[in-house]
Amino acid sequence: MTERYSNETTTIFHGNCLEVLPGLPDGSVSLVFADPPYNIGKRFAEFNDIWPSDDEYAAWCYEWLTQCIRVLKPTGSLYVMTSTQAMPYLDLWLRKHLTVLSRIVWHYDSSGVQAKKYYGSLYEPILFCVKDAKNYTFNVSDIEVEARTGSVRKLIDYRKEIPTPYKTTKVPGNTWYIPRVRYRMPEYEEHPSQKPEALMERIIRASSNVGDVVLDPFGGTFTTCAVAKRLGRHSIGIESQDEYVRIGLRRLQISTHFNGEKLYPPDKSYVRKNANGIHGGAVNGLQAGLFDD
Repeated sequence: MTERYSNETTTIFHGNCLEVLPGLPDGSVSLVFADPPYNIGKRFAEFNDIWPSDDEYAAWCYEWLTQCIRVLKPTGSLYVMTSTQAMPYLDLWLRKHLTVLSRIVWHYDSSGVQAKKYYGSLYEPILFCVKDAKNYTFNVSDIEVEARTGSVRKLIDYRKEIPTPYKTTKVPGNTWYIPRVRYRMPEYEEHPSQKPEALMERIIRASSNVGDVVLDPFGGTFTTCAVAKRLGRHSIGIESQDEYVRIGLRRLQISTHFNGEKLYPPDKSYVRKNANGIHGGAVNGLQAGLFDD
C-alpha cells in the first residue's frame, strides 16, 4: 500500500515506483533524476540489489523508464545512472525513445578500492537525455566552472582581431570530479550509495528552473529533493524502504515522526566499527582521514 507525505515544496511517496509512477499525470515533470539499484548485490535496508540475469534487470529498468518518459514535459530532461556493466543496455534502449545529449562520467577517489588483478572502478556513468533536442532547459550561466586557460594560466587568444584574454569560466565537460559523501560530512546519511549534494546541484541547476517539478523515482536519502528545495524547485521522491522514508521525512522537514517513532539524524560519534565489527576509539587529529571512505 502506497502512502503519501507532503509539504509546500515536496511530496514523498512510500511505495514501489512501478506502482506510484502510473498515477502521475502525463507531461507534469520538468526533470527526472533516476539512480536505481545497480544489480551488483548491495543491501538496501530490506531490499537485496540482485536480479536473476542482466536481461531481467534491464527489462525492469525499461518499465520504470517508460513511465518516467511519459511524465516528462515535452521540454523535459532525464538523467539516469546505473552500473558500468548495465549502462550499455539502458543507453541503447534510451536512444530509441529520447535524444542522448551527453554521457557523463562522475569520478572520485577511494582508498577502499583494492583491486589486484584488474583496474578498480572509480567512476559511475550518467546519461543526460532530452525529449526534444531543439527545445530543452540548459542554464549555462548557472553551472559554469573555472576555466584553467583563462582564470589560472591567463592566456591570450591571439586568433582574434584584437587579442583578448580567454574567458575565465566555461560549461563543465562530461567528466566530473566530485568527492563521494563521506562519514564526517554534514550531509551524510546512513545509506550504501548516497549521492553528493554537489552532483545533484549541478544537474538541477542546469536542467530545471525555479518552480519546476523534479522527480526522483528512487529517493534513497532524498538528496535530490533536498537540493531541489534549496534551489526553489518542487520535487517528488519515491522510496520503498521504511528506513529511507524516515530520512526523507526528517530531511525535508515533512514530519518529525514515522509510525509513532521520533526521527533523529545520524549519531556521528566518530566511533566506527572496524572490518571485524569491533568498535574502535574516537577519531583524533592523527586519525583525521581514516573513516572518510
